Amino acid sequence: MLEIKRKIENRRVGKLTTRNGEINTPFFMPIATKGAVKNVSVEDLKELGAQIVLGNTYHLWLRPGDDLIAKAGDLHKFMNWDGPILTDSGGFQVFSLGARAAKNFGKSGVKLTEEGVEFIDPIDGKKYFMSPEKSIDIQLNLGSDMIMVLDECPPFPCSYEYARQSMELTIRWAKRCKEHFERKVISKSQFPISNEIQNSKCHSGLDPESRSVSGAKKILNQVQDDKIVDRPMLFAIVQGSVYEDLRKECAQRLVEIGFDGFAIGGVAVGEPRKHLYEILDWVVSELPEDKPRYLMGLGKPEELVAAVRAGMDMFDCVIPTREGRHGRLFRWKKPNFEFRISNFESNSNDRISNDIKKSDNRLPVTDNLDLDFYETINIGNEEFREDFSPIDQNCDCYTCKSYTKAYLRHLLRTDEPLFLRLASIHNLRFYHKLMENLRK
Repeated sequence: MLEIKRKIENRRVGKLTTRNGEINTPFFMPIATKGAVKNVSVEDLKELGAQIVLGNTYHLWLRPGDDLIAKAGDLHKFMNWDGPILTDSGGFQVFSLGARAAKNFGKSGVKLTEEGVEFIDPIDGKKYFMSPEKSIDIQLNLGSDMIMVLDECPPFPCSYEYARQSMELTIRWAKRCKEHFERKVISKSQFPISNEIQNSKCHSGLDPESRSVSGAKKILNQVQDDKIVDRPMLFAIVQGSVYEDLRKECAQRLVEIGFDGFAIGGVAVGEPRKHLYEILDWVVSELPEDKPRYLMGLGKPEELVAAVRAGMDMFDCVIPTREGRHGRLFRWKKPNFEFRISNFESNSNDRISNDIKKSDNRLPVTDNLDLDFYETINIGNEEFREDFSPIDQNCDCYTCKSYTKAYLRHLLRTDEPLFLRLASIHNLRFYHKLMENLRK
């Protein structure tokens, strides 16, 4: 499913094949929380270079409901997006929105048990229960191409004892998710094994016991890497807070269970940045080389560069759209400045210098991770009142090709909704251009 085309040290560039298309790695996923990226159309997303979007299981389950989306065909058809879709499990939102429910309705928002998590909808006060199996069912109903297991994301800070208990629960839930996923995927009512397998010699020659569900699982495992079975991918999530032994143990045990991809969670919960780089260092070396690696919920441009250097492939974050809505716009710091991981071949012994190469087009790979390649401007500032140039002369987005900073400032200060779209397009294009440069 993942083909690594070029690699040097931990950095890799490749291609991830899903049942709804191929994705060049590394890549960034715009967040379509409720089936739409805020203020941006599907046509805008395609034009700015998006290869995949991320949907939110929690929000789509509650409104409009996964059953309704399934009646539309799936989330692809419902939102008119024909590319791959990743859905998170909903676990993070269940826990993070629990406090809001408690505030709104004066009662406990979340109750965690071995079976799952009971929570109060912060909008209407209704009570819901999500189990690992329920999360998988919802995501299958949505037609997701990449499905995340249900996990518990511990807060920061938390004690070692709490982090240990949380990690153990996450692993048990991950195993339940996989078992339920396999039952539903193998069932012909969900994702039938293709005719190529049904008619294959290896299948027709099996005894009745081997043609049972357990036998079908073995066949599924044998062919999944050959992309014969049309099915979604299942990702596990590595937890363990900021404790090295827990992070490594969690990764090792999830790898032993076996998943199509692996995510690192719990790195966007308020911890200092230094912990992010420590966690990447601890976990990446424990993950399979041939499976995609997803860093959840981060981050700033320099954090994405650092994570690519560490060997991560997939990213999502609200930063580009959220910052844009508040008038904070990204731009490259130098004229005609592009940076990239220099061209390399598999098994190459070439090394990239640890110095910032300002005289060429290489990626700045200094160990000082506050990389000096971009800046953020506040478009509402007075200095842009009569600035009739684009946000960034080097940007090829619709906003920069069509509008000036003075006009954008006017839209922001007069609360014109058009600003939200134009700012989001620009910041998302900046992030996708960053990924394109990292793939060069």
